[in-house]
Amino acid sequence: QVQLVESGGGLVQAGDSLRLSCAASGRTLASYVMGWFRRPPGKEREFVAAISRSGSTTVYSDSVKGRFTIFRDNAKNTVYLQINNLKPEDTAVYYCAARDVYYGTISRQIGGYDYWGQGTQVTVSS
Repeated sequence: QVQLVESGGGLVQAGDSLRLSCAASGRTLASYVMGWFRRPPGKEREFVAAISRSGSTTVYSDSVKGRFTIFRDNAKNTVYLQINNLKPEDTAVYYCAARDVYYGTISRQIGGYDYWGQGTQVTVSS
């Protein structure tokens, strides 16, 4: 079983950039399809981005496409989410998640992920 720990969140201004990290332990990250989700204040958790095991395939929600980049360094057992041109509506708790090793395909669904980190808060001021 893999354990996930996010970091890199904080209070930033609109237009700034952030890089979130998700460090894995317990098992090698290369075995897992990974995703990032977020929960804005008062709203449900939503899909942000996902990446294949090798990193060759990525998918994004329409709301973040062009500003967010998901990538991974399997040698460092870490997945990243680069966020550029932050907007107040990006304010949320950001979670990374891993699909069970039996699933090799990317999912946009919360239910498609089996392991979750505790989340990191991103707050964007206008």
